[in-house]
Amino acid sequence: MLSCTTLTSENGYAGKIRPLKDTVGFAQYSWQMDTLIKRISRKGWQPDPGLPLKLAICPHDDYTYVGKLYPELLQNIHADNLILIGVAHKAAQMKIENHLVFDTYNYWKGPWKEVPVSSAREEIYNQLKDRYAIISDTLQKVEHSLEAMIPYLQYFNRNINIVPILVPAMSPERMQECGKALSEAIAKVAALHRWEWGSDFAIVVTTDAVHYGNEDWGGKDLAFYGCEDTGNRKAVEHENEIIDTCLAGELTPLKIRRFSSYTLNDSNFMEYKWTWCGRYSIPVALFTSYFLNDSKPLNGIIFGYSTSITSPHIMVDDIGMGRTAIATNCHWVGYAVIGYR
Repeated sequence: MLSCTTLTSENGYAGKIRPLKDTVGFAQYSWQMDTLIKRISRKGWQPDPGLPLKLAICPHDDYTYVGKLYPELLQNIHADNLILIGVAHKAAQMKIENHLVFDTYNYWKGPWKEVPVSSAREEIYNQLKDRYAIISDTLQKVEHSLEAMIPYLQYFNRNINIVPILVPAMSPERMQECGKALSEAIAKVAALHRWEWGSDFAIVVTTDAVHYGNEDWGGKDLAFYGCEDTGNRKAVEHENEIIDTCLAGELTPLKIRRFSSYTLNDSNFMEYKWTWCGRYSIPVALFTSYFLNDSKPLNGIIFGYSTSITSPHIMVDDIGMGRTAIATNCHWVGYAVIGYR
């Protein structure tokens, strides 16, 4: 296995352990995870009997709100080698765009043990650097989206290692271009290591679905249909339309572009049309998977959808966790959970 320490961070120091960003909404310790799993309703929660997932779309909101959707999906990731594709919430503030963002950390924090960063990171990055990828530990360490999934992934498999990638703003055309380039890089690495997709490596991409309401969103009014019962119901119907027409069933470039047409402003891709924070991470991951599968159709299976006001909340206050935002009829987040094989 090749060492990742030849990558040099912005301050010249390699070999660091990437610290946790969110120690409130997500679990830090193994005993917290054990308690959470015991408290999650197991009704209808069984491993999917099909082949292991090649690609999964997972939320990254507070564990108390997302509930059983995390383990219900991630228990079906069987591979040790995970390519994690995340949202870059702070990228615009740092003027980072148009490139996939890698890090130089050797380990990320995990509840049971530190999670190794795979040597595949360097192998993939070296094929993409300059034209398609850059390194920014500064962005990676302030981003919470990828770290949300690690405790659940490690709960089911203590042997995971990861390749963390963040996706900042880029045009639909650039998302397809980066996705194709990333697929080619992954294919070469998989061939080198004789990895089979699904059993040896998998891709997990994160997004929260709609951020909705007109309360406590930094002064923004995101209540597109209003936030009374009728408006919230219409918002969820719109969510289901996006999931059903863009993400479920056979994965095609047309569906991926349709997702962008739902979420990005038609005249300015830097602006939202519908507030999914994964408006860039999802298309890049889907294009990567489409091309990686030799343009054969992957099939998307909906594992569930809920919101922060409709899902049963898990009790977390007594185990040193909490909430990073309110959940009311005028401030809520949607969670779409989809697996592909």
